[in-house]
Amino acid sequence: MKSLGSLIQSGDWKGEKHVPTIHLPEKIKKGEEIEIKTMIGEEIPHPNTFEHHISWIKVFYIPEGGKFPIEIGNYNFTAHGEGEIYCEPCIVTKVKLNKSGTIHALSYCNIHGLWEYSTDVVVED
Repeated sequence: MKSLGSLIQSGDWKGEKHVPTIHLPEKIKKGEEIEIKTMIGEEIPHPNTFEHHISWIKVFYIPEGGKFPIEIGNYNFTAHGEGEIYCEPCIVTKVKLNKSGTIHALSYCNIHGLWEYSTDVVVED
């Protein structure tokens, strides 16, 4: 039996349209509110059709020395052509962090499965 982790794909978001991107400051002050922008298809647009689309993005934070990820948000995209409306897989959320760590994004394409990307954030006093 395969573990779920073995099914998660990754790559360079500049050359693979399914990999999430994460934009946030590299260094922040402790307790400072920051924006995290996560999207799919930044360099190469992902199809956004009923037949081929991104269903959701999840964003997690793992503090340095932490054992488990903390879910920051779960974002579902449910309009895939109904009424000629198409969701674009892009979210912005605000958080306050008190410790350096890693931000992870996980996304799901209805045809190509699970994709991930992560980036570190340094929190300074």
